[in-house]
Amino acid sequence: MKKILIIRLSSLGDVLLVTPVISALKRQEQETKIDFLVNRNFRDAVLYNPNLNSIIEYSKDEPFRKYSLLVNRNNYDEIIDLQNNRRSRRIISGYKGKIRRFRKPTFKKFLLVWFKINRMTPIKKIPERYAETAGVELHNEKVEIHFKENVKTVNSKNNIVGFCPGSKHFTKTWPREYYVELGEILSKQGFIIYLFGGKNDREICKYLSARIKNAEDHSNDDNLLELAEKMKSCTVIICNDSGLMHTASAIDVPLIAVFGSTVKEFGFEPYNCSNLILENNSLSCRPCSHIGREKCPKSHFKCMREITPEFVAEQFKSFYNRS
Repeated sequence: MKKILIIRLSSLGDVLLVTPVISALKRQEQETKIDFLVNRNFRDAVLYNPNLNSIIEYSKDEPFRKYSLLVNRNNYDEIIDLQNNRRSRRIISGYKGKIRRFRKPTFKKFLLVWFKINRMTPIKKIPERYAETAGVELHNEKVEIHFKENVKTVNSKNNIVGFCPGSKHFTKTWPREYYVELGEILSKQGFIIYLFGGKNDREICKYLSARIKNAEDHSNDDNLLELAEKMKSCTVIICNDSGLMHTASAIDVPLIAVFGSTVKEFGFEPYNCSNLILENNSLSCRPCSHIGREKCPKSHFKCMREITPEFVAEQFKSFYNRS
């Protein structure tokens, strides 16, 4: 029996994108025991995953020695370090067995962001890169999130659309006034808008709910499973490039994602699900970052400003009819 430790500490989207690899490893060898080391803030992303033997919750407030001792005590046959940063390396510094480390395309991202030299083609999605690191092939695995009990979809009218208007970085956030305009357009067409977000998104969800006629605020204080359960009621999710984009894909709800400063070449597009990415490909300044910025370096923010609510409404209509 093989015993494996997978390390992916953060963040929400990255942790969810590991789940296809977990499924593939288990499919390849059912007897394999897989433990997962994750930041406790994101543990709900893998909490009830049936393919995991145990979850080790990481906290930066705890001493590294605690986790190093735990790693060595468990006698893992192999460690798959998909975080591959200073923290993960320090945690497994005393481990003498086989280690597979995720090789980040740092230099290629640098060339694309700063010189617009694209060496990241063909596009390889993050789960595929993770799978290469783990030494496993993906077949038809999907991003997954699991619940303590089976969750049934309660929407039977097909008229609920979810908005996930938040994002960690400004340049990855479609303007809030655009979400308001889009919400008003869809409300007039008979759609009900559900607003989703975590603790940092409470303010923007409150702002939208006060201005969109048929909007319901379902944001909460970072209870991911509660959000995901409610998101299953939606026919389509409209979102930014964020962790909740991957949450939507994990519950298999068709989604429309608006990309601003980031591009698909970085590999973080929705994986193996029904989706539509809207982006402004006419700009020579994209991408300006691989993770997002706090302000537009050109001060015009055209990557988002030129993706108008009317355009998104048109794209939504076609996507909704196909979905």
